[in-house]
Amino acid sequence: MIYYDVTKMGGVGRKSGLTRSSTRLREEFGDAVTPVIWDGEAQGLRRPGTGEAIAVTPDDWFLTVELFSGAERPGFREFVHRRPCRLAALFYDAIPLRFPHVTWPQSVQRHPDYLKLLGRFDRVWAISEASRSDLVGFWRWQGVTPPAPVGVVELGADFDGTPRVIAGEPAPDGRPSLLCVGIIEPRKNQDFLLDVCESLWAEGFDFELHIVGRVNPHFGGPIERRMKRIQAIEPRLMYHAVAGDARLARLYAEARIVVFPTLAEGCGLPLLEALWHGVPCLCTDLPVLRENADGGGCLTAAAGDLVDWSEKLRALLTEASLVGSLRRAAAARTLPRWAGTAETLRSALT
Repeated sequence: MIYYDVTKMGGVGRKSGLTRSSTRLREEFGDAVTPVIWDGEAQGLRRPGTGEAIAVTPDDWFLTVELFSGAERPGFREFVHRRPCRLAALFYDAIPLRFPHVTWPQSVQRHPDYLKLLGRFDRVWAISEASRSDLVGFWRWQGVTPPAPVGVVELGADFDGTPRVIAGEPAPDGRPSLLCVGIIEPRKNQDFLLDVCESLWAEGFDFELHIVGRVNPHFGGPIERRMKRIQAIEPRLMYHAVAGDARLARLYAEARIVVFPTLAEGCGLPLLEALWHGVPCLCTDLPVLRENADGGGCLTAAAGDLVDWSEKLRALLTEASLVGSLRRAAAARTLPRWAGTAETLRSALT
C-alpha cells in the first residue's frame, strides 16, 4: 500500500509549484495511492474526511511531497525515526537556507529540521540535479548518511489538462504580450523585470506585460505598490493577483514570450509550462533552469543584467524569425508529463 500525504495540500486552493505538484501527482496516481493526513493530536495517520486511523505495516510506503517539520507535526519526528513503514519523499529546494533574507520566516525556521528528517527516509527524489546537489551538500555538512542515494525526477509540463501545442504556430498578431508567472517577491525578481520593461517602453517599444502571482505578505508589498504606481500611468502593465487554470492558459496562448527573471528555483515550472503551450521563454541563466532551457525553445540572460535582458527582449520584440524559430523548437521538444512523474515514483515504490 502507498499512503499519499495530503496533510497541508488537500485543502489549499492557490496554485504554487508545491500545490501544483501535490495536486497533479494525486490526480495521476489515481487509485494507486491512498490519501492520508497526519493527525498531530493523535500523533498518527488518518484518512481525510472519515478520520479513520491508519495502521501501517513494514511493507507499506508513506509518500510525501509536502514540507514539514517536527514542530509543525507533533509526533511526526518520532514516526520518521521509528519508521513503522517505508518512507519516500519529493524534495524541492534549499532556497530557505540559501536566501533566508527574502524567504518566509516560517520556511526558514522549518527547513533545517525538514532536511534532516529527509535524511531518515528510505527514498528521496529531487526535482532537479541542482536541487539534488543542494540536499546532498546539506547532508554532508550535517554528517547525515541517508539510507539510499537521492534520485532525480522530472516534474510535468502539462499543468492544466489542455492539449499540448505541437504545431509550431506563429506568435499571436497584434501588440506583443510578455507573461511573467510567479509569487510576487524579491526572489522572483519582478522588480528587475519592471526596470527592463520601463526602459523599453521609454525607448518606444509597444508591448504588454502581464504579471501573474499572489503577493508574498512578508516581502512582496513594495513590488505590488510599484506595480500599482506604474499602472496608474502605463496601461500596458497588467497585474493578475489571481488567475485560475483557464485564465492562465489563455494568457499563455496570447503571449509572444514568457519572461522568467527569477534568482533561485528548485525546477522552474513556468518555463516547462510555457513550452507546453508552445511559447518561448526568456529566463535567467541559472544552472537549474538550464537543465530544461538548453533543450530548445528558450533564451537565457544573465541574472540582474539590465543590458543583457534589454538586448534579448528587443530582439524578441522585433525579430519575427527569431520568435518563429524558438516557437518551432518549443513545439518539437519532448516534454515531461505528470503521468510520467507519477509512474516513475509508483514503479519505484511497488
